[in-house]
Amino acid sequence: MLIRWSLAVLIGLLAGVWTAQRPGDPALLPAASSETAIVVHLLDNGFHTDLAVPRAALATGDDALARAVRALPPGDWVRIGWGDSVFYVEQGAISGRLPDGARAFFKPGGNPSVVMLDPDPTDPALFSEAERATLRLSPQGFAALRARVAASLRLDEGGQAVVSAQRDGDDAVFYASGETFWVGH
Repeated sequence: MLIRWSLAVLIGLLAGVWTAQRPGDPALLPAASSETAIVVHLLDNGFHTDLAVPRAALATGDDALARAVRALPPGDWVRIGWGDSVFYVEQGAISGRLPDGARAFFKPGGNPSVVMLDPDPTDPALFSEAERATLRLSPQGFAALRARVAASLRLDEGGQAVVSAQRDGDDAVFYASGETFWVGH
């Protein structure tokens, strides 16, 4: 047991160093005025991070992302996540999933990924400041963020987002992504 936890800590530390932050485009953040700002939140869930976005802002338009968001159960916010199509969706105990997690993390180019869209009625601003970072995006910044999420969806021949998985008792829908998952992406 100690060896497994030590290995998990080592992998986490290596991943943290490997995925150091890069600076963003300052023209996209913050919004020039609070009246035009679109507020989004980065939420720390302990093991991964979700991006909480106002549902109304995501549902605008008639692209595959807007249609997928409108098809979700009720909730004023949509949490967006991205990860390996097996490891990210699975909810079992982490100790039994470490080999699969290592595969997802370190095998470059061969791991299909998913985009999670999870409707949430809870205002993310209610999360503690330790669990949340609030961003005030300009309309251009939000459009860029939205376009990036939309571009990561794999579409069928009819232009619809492809559902990859859903979990019993959970409103989250996992859509197939055209990207592959590994720590270098």
